[in-house]
Amino acid sequence: MTPARTARVALAATLTIQIFTSFAGTATAVLAPEIAGDFGIDPRLIGVFIGTVYGGAMLASIACGSFIERYGPIRVSQVCVVLCASGVAATAFAPASLPGLLALAAIVIGLGYGPITPASSQLLQRTAPPARMALTFSIKQTGVPAGAALSGALLPGLALLGGWRATFVGVALVGAIVVALAQPIRGRLDGEHSPRRPMSFAGIVAPLALVWRSKPLLMLALVSFAYSATQVCLTSYLVVYLTGSLGFSLVSAGLALTATTLAGAAGRIGWGMVADRLLAPRKVLALIGLIAAGCALAMAASTPRWPAAVVIGLATCFGATAIGWNGVQLSEVARLAPPGAAGKVTGAASVITFAGVVIGPPSFALLSSLTGGYRAGFASLAVASGFAAVALLSREPHTIDA
Repeated sequence: MTPARTARVALAATLTIQIFTSFAGTATAVLAPEIAGDFGIDPRLIGVFIGTVYGGAMLASIACGSFIERYGPIRVSQVCVVLCASGVAATAFAPASLPGLLALAAIVIGLGYGPITPASSQLLQRTAPPARMALTFSIKQTGVPAGAALSGALLPGLALLGGWRATFVGVALVGAIVVALAQPIRGRLDGEHSPRRPMSFAGIVAPLALVWRSKPLLMLALVSFAYSATQVCLTSYLVVYLTGSLGFSLVSAGLALTATTLAGAAGRIGWGMVADRLLAPRKVLALIGLIAAGCALAMAASTPRWPAAVVIGLATCFGATAIGWNGVQLSEVARLAPPGAAGKVTGAASVITFAGVVIGPPSFALLSSLTGGYRAGFASLAVASGFAAVALLSREPHTIDA
């Protein structure tokens, strides 16, 4: 297999796996009303489920580096798909009288979701053309919004036809298909794994020390904390802000969220091209943060008197930046990592990224409760993104030794 073909196969495989894990990870949120009704719980508790998923993802990110080096990124990704599918299946078969089992299912899904990005980074660092590194990572990361969009588009209709439990079983079966499709290419893409590599607790936590010792890597990880918090708060609270504060109908607010998400997917590709061809990746990340900060401030200042087209346009620009940063950041982490260590370094950095996802929405909710509205929350996102963008430019990156 030629290097060019290997690069294309690696990107197609990692993108497909990313789409499925995102699809499975958002399925519960999409069908939350039906699930909550079946279990007799408050639908708002779905936030606890999502938080538990990302908590499991944080734990898995810490430990995944050694497994990736020992078994290979495709094999680890296959196991992750099995875990996500198993968590979805466990949700489908959980008795309505035992809602506590949902928490266990969320942990299993999170354990599968966490290592996906580190595993793909390990593979793409080795196979992607250096001149298209940022674009390659960005295309792969479009799998996150693509999976979420597919979940939102397909699952409600399927649930109406056959019920949410049967729909979840179908999602799990799709996972089995993804695992089977990855098997024929596993031998070629996992050729550099070390089956006899020793594993220890020290080896598992070593990547955290590696990130901590490198100021550029630590800065990128901390920036991802701020940017991921901004991203998840935007997608979580946009609809309630538009309907509750700006007078949008639910349908119009939903369309605004769709435009925002699609802009994020396009932004991931667009910013990746800019980082490869026009500006250094760190400068691109800083520009993204500054634009996102401006959008957050404008969102906080918006009023019901603003034309709907202006607000939707603002939300679209916000999505292109607040959702579009991830691929560029991951490519820069992989570039700074020692050769062959992108998986474990990305896993360590992802712990901080997931922390932003876990901490961001509750903090936004607390500010909203204290102030009686969502404006302070959006203003805080502007501060976080703006501060991270400025900090990014404070130091030039350099590579580190393992």
